[in-house]
Amino acid sequence: MFDHRGNIISVAQREHRQIYPRPGWVEHDAEEIWQAVRVVLADAVSGAGLRPGEIVALGITNQRETTVLWDRRTGRPVAPAIVWQDTRTDTLLHELADHAELFRERAGLPPATYFSGPKIRWLLDETPGLRARAERGDVLFGTIDSWLIWNLTGRHVTDVTNASRTMLMNLHTLQWDDEMLGVIGVPRAMLPEIRPSAEVYGHTADGVPVASALGDQQAALFGQTCFEPGATKSTYGSGSFLLMNTGAQPVWSKHGLLTTVGYQIGDQPATYALEGAIAVTGSLVQWLRDNFGLISTASEVETLARTVADNGGCYFVPAFSGLFAPHWRSDARGVIAGLTAFVTKGHLARAVLEATAFQTYDVVEAMNADSGAAITTLRADGGMTTNNLLMQNLADILAVPVVRPVVAETTCLGAAYAAGLAVGYWPDLDSLRANWHRAGQWLPAITEETRRRELHNWHKAVRRTLEWIEA
Repeated sequence: MFDHRGNIISVAQREHRQIYPRPGWVEHDAEEIWQAVRVVLADAVSGAGLRPGEIVALGITNQRETTVLWDRRTGRPVAPAIVWQDTRTDTLLHELADHAELFRERAGLPPATYFSGPKIRWLLDETPGLRARAERGDVLFGTIDSWLIWNLTGRHVTDVTNASRTMLMNLHTLQWDDEMLGVIGVPRAMLPEIRPSAEVYGHTADGVPVASALGDQQAALFGQTCFEPGATKSTYGSGSFLLMNTGAQPVWSKHGLLTTVGYQIGDQPATYALEGAIAVTGSLVQWLRDNFGLISTASEVETLARTVADNGGCYFVPAFSGLFAPHWRSDARGVIAGLTAFVTKGHLARAVLEATAFQTYDVVEAMNADSGAAITTLRADGGMTTNNLLMQNLADILAVPVVRPVVAETTCLGAAYAAGLAVGYWPDLDSLRANWHRAGQWLPAITEETRRRELHNWHKAVRRTLEWIEA
């Protein structure tokens, strides 16, 4: 919960399960997510000492490509939600490869397991009778924003930012595209209505307006007040995402980035963005905690990494679901390279953190090439930015200052800002800019020779991940 100055006045959170039924498969229980949301909404309100009637609006931000199908009549999910990291649709992409140019020109996306459209197709193909129900409109599709809006208000809608991550929406018209629907094989009857990111979609049972929906990375762009073309932010969560505002016209990438909708406020024209998506960053720390037990909490990774002066020659490329931007190689799998008897768990922890900095470098280089201008400062946000060693690693590898705002949870702040604009709580974008304040800054502190050597070794390790999956 935020006040008029953009300050956090109440926080509630609850972890939900990450389900891994097979290698490369990642699922969520959509009903579990909805129940968790109900709990944290109540906890946030009570934690602030407020009543629902004192809340001006509710905004939603979500992991974007996670795919939920549910029954229109019962409101219950018909299958587990397929999460954005899931790679089960890899074989389907061979069928879509001949249409790659269509998807790039209209959706701004390459055919990839990352996006929602192939996930919908997989569920319709693999679940007996589901396609016929979907064609009748008895089974509905939504990303998590749609699923929550449905449960909160009864409306079946999504916003332009989430719709732009499906491989089904035309970036020029901001509507579902019949040709792309036909190529992937998704019935129009199951799709939500596409709406702006900031408008009142409906009201909760307590009468609170549900007034915004933004995919998490676009919400962070909005929360970082990156409202001018060229403004750039990077969010560090389970994955990490670098976005650059490109203004009122989409910019088509030639270097492995995605073209996407940044946001749309009411009936104003949409703002577009270039995006570099990294699949595994914060989730790598969770993997070190849960699968290897080297740490008991995620925050301990910095303490362990600081027991050594460097990575000891060890490099970790976490291609658990293939490599995302700028490589887009679904055949890649994770590699730990440079292991010797000298390497300790401290070196491994350091390599885990450095993997985030190295992957960010690769995306920044692609973004500099596409935009024709070098990024001079990186605005960083998200849960991982509390790790000061990671922030210093980023500054060292990127060779630019890294800045963290006072409110690091900018995905939540962006959703709040958009909802507040929709109901007039904030009058304009200038009032939001006035709320942004810097909390910390890190400057490059390694030599150029060291930087070049580390990047050379990292790229050697990246090459080792390729062509692991041959089928």
